[in-house]
Amino acid sequence: MGDLELLASGRDADVFALDERRVLRRYRHGGDVRAEAEVMAYLAGRGLPVPTVYAADGADLVLDRLTGPTMLRALLAGELTPDAAAGILVELQSALHAVPPMRSADPAEAILHLDLHPDNIILDARGPVLIDWRNAAEGPPEFDVAMSALILAEVAVDRAGTLVPGAPAELPGQAERMLVAFLAGSVRRPDGQLDRAADMRRGNITLSAAERAQVDAAVELVRRHTRRPSPPG
Repeated sequence: MGDLELLASGRDADVFALDERRVLRRYRHGGDVRAEAEVMAYLAGRGLPVPTVYAADGADLVLDRLTGPTMLRALLAGELTPDAAAGILVELQSALHAVPPMRSADPAEAILHLDLHPDNIILDARGPVLIDWRNAAEGPPEFDVAMSALILAEVAVDRAGTLVPGAPAELPGQAERMLVAFLAGSVRRPDGQLDRAADMRRGNITLSAAERAQVDAAVELVRRHTRRPSPPG
């Protein structure tokens, strides 16, 4: 990207600084970002804390530049407790599910993020902001809850540190505590959508074979805490 400053790299996209107020998010393997831009614009118009979209073309999104750390980084730095992080996640996800869907006429359906976890929440100066809407869809809110619970559980069972390289040894325990608080705080139960969420995670091409192999253990952990929602040990 020439002289542009690289700010962050995710599993399938890089973020570059354009100026003091805008960034360029570019997907490495191409694609069409119009649907992602459309859902962000729709949610922003209904008061959801999402990045402002300035332009969308091919694999490129121009978004407003957010200033804070991700929720994951705040957790790792000890600036946020697992319980507080879970509360923010529940609040944001509940607000999202209260917005009418863009296309579906089914009152039981909502807009789903389907990748909502601590690394996709920026603790900006204006408050928490939901980022990375590439997986957004419409469907039962319980599916979104199941996906978030499963991703937290994957980190909780990931004793080898493959999901968050370089993370401290206490991260799995923090993730499990956050999972318990998230399940206790959410009004939606993930039980009926866990198998579907697991299938989606196994089919995620950005996950390594080792990460996909941990999905079954993560499902069991979610089921255990759904049956008995009390803090671990």
